[in-house]
Amino acid sequence: MNKEEYLDRQAINTIRFLCVDMVEKAKSGHPGMPMGMAAAAYVLWTKYLRHNPRNPNWPDRDRFILSAGHGSTLLYALLHLTGYELSLEDLKRFRQWGSLTPGHPEYGHTPGVEATTGPLGQGLGMAVGMAIAEAHLAARFNTPGYDIVNHHTFVIAGDGDLMEGVGSEAASLAGHLHLGKLIVLFDSNRVSLAGTTSLCFTEDVGRRFEAYGWNVQHLGDGNDLKTLEGAIRRSLTEKERPSLIIVRTVIGYGAPHKQGTFEAHGSPLGRDEALAAKKNMGWPVEPDFLIPEDVLRNFRKAVERGKTWEAQWQETFAAYRREYPERAAEYLRMLNRELPADWDRSFPVFQPTEKGIATRKASESAMQALAAAVPEFVGGSADLNPSTLTWLKGMGDFECPKTNPADTQGAVGGVWGYEGRNIHYGVREHAMGAITNGLALHGGFIPYGSTFLVFSDYMRPAIRLAALMNIHCIFVFTHDSIAVGEDGPTHQPVEHLMSLRAIPNLTVLRPADANETAAAWRFALQNRGPVALILTRQNLPVLDADRHPVIEGVPKGAYIIADVGDLPEVILMATGSEVHLALSAFTELAKRGLKTRVVSMPSWELFQRQPRSYRDQVIPPDVRARLAVEAGSTLGWWKWVGDRGDVVGLDGFGASAPGGVVMEKYGFTVENIVRRTLALLDR
Repeated sequence: MNKEEYLDRQAINTIRFLCVDMVEKAKSGHPGMPMGMAAAAYVLWTKYLRHNPRNPNWPDRDRFILSAGHGSTLLYALLHLTGYELSLEDLKRFRQWGSLTPGHPEYGHTPGVEATTGPLGQGLGMAVGMAIAEAHLAARFNTPGYDIVNHHTFVIAGDGDLMEGVGSEAASLAGHLHLGKLIVLFDSNRVSLAGTTSLCFTEDVGRRFEAYGWNVQHLGDGNDLKTLEGAIRRSLTEKERPSLIIVRTVIGYGAPHKQGTFEAHGSPLGRDEALAAKKNMGWPVEPDFLIPEDVLRNFRKAVERGKTWEAQWQETFAAYRREYPERAAEYLRMLNRELPADWDRSFPVFQPTEKGIATRKASESAMQALAAAVPEFVGGSADLNPSTLTWLKGMGDFECPKTNPADTQGAVGGVWGYEGRNIHYGVREHAMGAITNGLALHGGFIPYGSTFLVFSDYMRPAIRLAALMNIHCIFVFTHDSIAVGEDGPTHQPVEHLMSLRAIPNLTVLRPADANETAAAWRFALQNRGPVALILTRQNLPVLDADRHPVIEGVPKGAYIIADVGDLPEVILMATGSEVHLALSAFTELAKRGLKTRVVSMPSWELFQRQPRSYRDQVIPPDVRARLAVEAGSTLGWWKWVGDRGDVVGLDGFGASAPGGVVMEKYGFTVENIVRRTLALLDR
């Protein structure tokens, strides 16, 4: 063994036993995957990954996603060793309160972590989004001689990632799109938490990915550094296909009694086995958290390499900026998350019409105005553009430039290739949610994804992660209630609105008409966190924007839309299409001499954020008679109506019939609202 080989072995064992020691000290964690993948991670991070530990946000860095997020100690060890702002003391506080090393990687919490991972398959999906982002920005901004966008997205994924449906959906789309700068290292250790994968997962993964259109390589020994280097190098030269490197590893490698077994997966090795592993691998048993000086010097070369890479990029970008000042300014504006000047100058204002306007249709108009003014506004639907109306007209389709547009039908039009801004996700809601998150995480985009509200269930893990990371994603959900009608209860959302409201950090808006919809979109573009827009299929009356404070009221979450002028006897509060039922009931109650107020409440979250004085102004605490109206679950409304209030809602499933009939049969009528209101007042 020569000096270089010895140093490599020491470096790999440093990674292994930092991971073992973190888990042992915390008495919690997953040591097996980091021990098995230490060699592959070492090769990637020291020989191929272009990154700058002193500037984790350098725009043209390679992205690294640990999709198998349970192996977080592997990432933390690499971040510390290569010089990120993550100290050895931080490693010693793994999984402890307030530490920078939580149980699974968390974006925005630990320097160098590109995405929150742990829910398996989501990291792979987000990586596909990042690869889409790179391809789009490169197509848009690169010019001959100036590749200012030119980086790869690397992933370490495990068996569980490739079992999950979201991983399959994302991989299928990545192959279709020919995302050649996406490289996945598959830790094929054939062991999961409950036992060997032979219990449930015996497919030929390589052939599956080949069928998806991926470049697949098989490595028989995950500790063979030369083979690992060659495989990654070949993947970097592959331009037409994403790459899957199947790395055959041994979970818990080096632990003499537990390696290769599920006992090494999700719990500490135990002190005796940890010591035995160190002895087995020729590693000192004391002290814990050992980092030999020559090993650290070797890893810390990443700091100077990173500075050099970024300096070279900065030099190229400076020349690009001199030659293409407008393009450069636009690129920086998008990365800095600054909206263009006068971005909302052409925002629609809707006038009352006899026919009315569906809020999905009003949303379509708002989106076209945004598309023209905000070039970073990019997204698509899960094969539902004709129904959700979320296409960006004339902005082109995001497709591989070598795909022949003549072979397709239903294209949006405009540019065909990676410059296109309409992403055709196909019937892949799981992947769409994760990819939307990846676009936002990469930077340079305000992404959206759309489907029917009832199918938001498919996207829930991704929506939850968007909220946990507090990233700027917009989820557009149409066909928002039992008023969908004939498609029946399988397509009629009941519990979904409340389910979304239960997610912390997610702002949910259910606008009552076209003008509230435009105001909701205006908010969604300016908000820095995730937003869900809930829209109708059916036409609704248009509120007169000159008479109702829509633009001011929607961002506050709730506002007075009809009132008697003094303290009311009863308050009707509603969202979406039911606001119009409440307004009609207001007229009927006025005929009976009842002092009534109607509150449009498009967003609980925004209303809750308002000062107490404003909330009390809109819903005075002295008015105890309160009735809420919403075509969905009543769960949660009691917070607003109080113990003397009532809710006209739906706590069962819908039925198949014309939408108006279904609404009537389930009590969403003016007559029922009036009756329930009078009952509150014993009249």
